[in-house]
Amino acid sequence: MGNRIKIRRKELRIKQAELAEMLNISNNHMSSIENGRQKPSLDTFIQICNLLKVTPDYLLLGNMHAYNIPQDITDKLRLCSQADIELARDFIELLVERNKKSTS
Repeated sequence: MGNRIKIRRKELRIKQAELAEMLNISNNHMSSIENGRQKPSLDTFIQICNLLKVTPDYLLLGNMHAYNIPQDITDKLRLCSQADIELARDFIELLVERNKKSTS
């Protein structure tokens, strides 16, 4: 879990000390969580998920696929504006229609 926190934090370009401050924990404790020496409390874990915009299963189990959608895609969609999400939805609808026609 700790390594996935570190990787995701770096993807979002958040420094360890910044994340620790957002969580209201010491940088040493954050380091211990990322290095697997300590486990976060449930409240801290939920805050980490929210701040890093990931689901708990991603941090606990790794690259999980919900509805066959790779976690990195859903993570990146969380970083998009609502207009971008609507555009992605329209694009996906086009792909669905194209696949329907190719299987007919």
